[in-house]
Amino acid sequence: MRRRIFLSSLTALPALADTPRETVRDIAQAFLREHGIGGMSIAYGRDGVVEFEESHGFADAQRQEPVTPQHRFRIASISKPVTATAVMMQVEKGSLKLSDTIWGPKGLLGGDYEGDLATITVDHLLTHTSGGWANDKDDPMFKNIAMSHDELIAWTLASQKLANKPGGSFAYSNFGYCVLGRVLEKLSGKTYAEHVSESVFAPCGIQSMRIAGNTLAGRQMPEVMYLTEKPGAAYAMNVTRMDSHGGWIATAADLVRFASQLPKLLSADTIRSMTTPGVSQSYARGWNVNQAPNWWHTGSLPGTTTIMVRTSKGVCWAGLLNGRKDGLGLALDRLMWRMARDLKLWEL
Repeated sequence: MRRRIFLSSLTALPALADTPRETVRDIAQAFLREHGIGGMSIAYGRDGVVEFEESHGFADAQRQEPVTPQHRFRIASISKPVTATAVMMQVEKGSLKLSDTIWGPKGLLGGDYEGDLATITVDHLLTHTSGGWANDKDDPMFKNIAMSHDELIAWTLASQKLANKPGGSFAYSNFGYCVLGRVLEKLSGKTYAEHVSESVFAPCGIQSMRIAGNTLAGRQMPEVMYLTEKPGAAYAMNVTRMDSHGGWIATAADLVRFASQLPKLLSADTIRSMTTPGVSQSYARGWNVNQAPNWWHTGSLPGTTTIMVRTSKGVCWAGLLNGRKDGLGLALDRLMWRMARDLKLWEL
């Protein structure tokens, strides 16, 4: 492995040669200009140590407030691997089985449900193979924004029928991960946020992750502003209700600490189970996967584009943007790989 250098911010970089730092800075600033995005925060590291982090652009462009590494961003669907990890921890403890059903007389959440609904398991929700509630124009998580979790789940089960038999096909489902959050609450006797903060984040030394607020007034400082082509679109959703599928805010460093310390949270066998694909060859249980094997997840909401990666070598990174446009997720992925190679701090 090449020499590893710890970098905490742009103001503490005298030990790093100008070339890598300036290369990363120039690439980042050019990226923001090219895509018309206000701000960016990035971090790289491994084994719980953040070895490089920087921020560029503005947290609030109108007020010319610079982004800092301490600024939090909505991470959107990067919340899913967090939830999947919490679920797999319960499986490892023996409090839960992947084959446990969710609804019906024997289900974890009970209810007067039968037929295919009563056969949906924890694993179906983890792997997006429940047979319904895809992330499309009818995604229930973006409807009835005044409803609570329980109200929305009851409404969805009553009004949106399954499109397929459980277990047979992959359809990315925010709703499925919303339900997994309620399973964790049932098992722990705590709110989803309390349980995850105590069981997942605390062992990793993560203290600043929170569930997002919905409105501009609900920003949890330091948190960036989210710029959208349609004014106010980022503050017209129930992001708080998205908790277990898309509701967390975090710094880039928080996500590096999480992804790089999975072996602290789960055994090798459980991690292997969580990252082995099933019906979909590119998605396992809360993680996108490939044959390298690299694991990652992206996130996207109005005003938000994010990515978190754990490579086969154990190098981890996160990139967070306070804007969203078509094709931006793929561009961010390529940017983060390019920066990792230019930094030359790790074997990739």
